[in-house]
Amino acid sequence: MMHLLTSPEAWAALLTLTALEIVLGIDNVIFISVIVSRIPEQQAYRARQIGLALALVFRILLLSVLVWLIGLTEPVLSFASYDFSWRDLILIGGGLFLIAKATHEIHAEVEADDGEGDHKSGASAFFWVIVQIIVIDIVFSLDSIITAIGMAQDIEIMVAAVVIACLIMYISSGPVSRFVAEHPTTKMLALAFLVLIGVALVADGLAFHIPRGYIYFAIAFSAAVEFFNVLAKRNRRKAGKSSA
Repeated sequence: MMHLLTSPEAWAALLTLTALEIVLGIDNVIFISVIVSRIPEQQAYRARQIGLALALVFRILLLSVLVWLIGLTEPVLSFASYDFSWRDLILIGGGLFLIAKATHEIHAEVEADDGEGDHKSGASAFFWVIVQIIVIDIVFSLDSIITAIGMAQDIEIMVAAVVIACLIMYISSGPVSRFVAEHPTTKMLALAFLVLIGVALVADGLAFHIPRGYIYFAIAFSAAVEFFNVLAKRNRRKAGKSSA
């Protein structure tokens, strides 16, 4: 352990991996922010806490079973000249779930539907939100940890990077959730991001890698445009009040 604390290479690996884990955690934060926006604020706060705690737990558990995790990349199914591993199948399933969930939420927003089908407000709605967060936590954790394995050799560095990234996710999730809840147009934009991320996960599972840089640049650019829209709307509202 001491040689890692005094090794410049170890610190460089930690900084690089932490930055990557934070970027990969954006997907998790966006999904949790959108999914908790349909339940009361007190329940939404608890759901965010549980979801992010589970994200950390799943990542550390996956790091503790590295041999088994690496085995998930071995082919288990062949179809139409494609070989699929358990990782591929999980990414495809998670991506399809993300696309279906985001599409359902977009439809609910367009139709001005404030419900979740049979899952009304209360304990059942809270339970359903937690179930969905668990499913996506598993998918994102798997993607995140397999990426970490490819970038670092020391499990101490991987654990430290994951803990730091999850701490930053925890700190940022509250403001992001409130912003999404207060600005309906940003929620629609976040749902569009989730569709995009779901497509990328499915593509990864089909051995067609879409560089994450393209996706995150699109997200950052769209978010910047939306930020200026919100700012302009707020300034117009202030100007209208002052002239009244």
